[in-house]
Amino acid sequence: MNNVVQEEFWSTSAGRSWIALQSEMDFILRPVLDLVLQKACLSDGDRVLDVGCGTGASILEALKKVGNNGHVTGIDISQIMLDYAKTRLKKSSNFLLLREDAQLYDFKYERVDALISRFGVMFFENTTAAFSNLSRALVPEALLTFAAWGPASQNPFFIQPASIANHVLGSMPKVDRNLPGPFAFESPERTIPLLEAAGLQDITVESVPLLLYAPESAMKTAELMCNIGPASSAIIYFKPIYSDRVRLVSTLAEWLQSCETSKGIELSAQINLYQAKKAY
Repeated sequence: MNNVVQEEFWSTSAGRSWIALQSEMDFILRPVLDLVLQKACLSDGDRVLDVGCGTGASILEALKKVGNNGHVTGIDISQIMLDYAKTRLKKSSNFLLLREDAQLYDFKYERVDALISRFGVMFFENTTAAFSNLSRALVPEALLTFAAWGPASQNPFFIQPASIANHVLGSMPKVDRNLPGPFAFESPERTIPLLEAAGLQDITVESVPLLLYAPESAMKTAELMCNIGPASSAIIYFKPIYSDRVRLVSTLAEWLQSCETSKGIELSAQINLYQAKKAY
């Protein structure tokens, strides 16, 4: 998807689905956000840029780190998701929400000490141009910390619903995972040169194994997967009859039941945690 298509995607059906399932998705992805914030080492008074802030979970947590003397600017391409984020942030005042394309926005006035992102930077049409532009908002030696999905094969949250949908509904068209999308940063060997070309330095990537937990039953989590992610994409593509959709949900639920533990439904994940600094 190019940036225009991304904007339409996140401002319509995908954005509405995420808003409807915000609580569940924030719970599932909480370990990823915790990882980003732990590594970012935000402190009182910091000014932070949150890229792809979506419905505001990362802003809320970053504000706790920077305190009343700090400030968080969230930028996202989806107006409806930002509108929802604003309702969650009504008790805070030291934040700013920008409905802009971070690859193109003129960071004329923003000057921040840190950039964070939970799965918000893999969708740029031009990664190097985007990070070069984002760097304009950063003070020298500002730390960038962002999480991206590791290899698809090591992330059953994606690969299993895709496989099950393929079995139940049919094969989706092949997708180049190097294109903007969830797995655009799965290969550090490909990603690091793009960041270097943007003028970033001291670039590191850590492959971090995490456990993700679903807050609901297997059946409800299966329904969630039919509204967000590859199973949802398959439903949109194939437009299955009711009985086939029921079979898809049932098959997903059966797999999820096999992932149940004493802590709930447990899914392993492999996260690429990137960090870099802006050069002087």
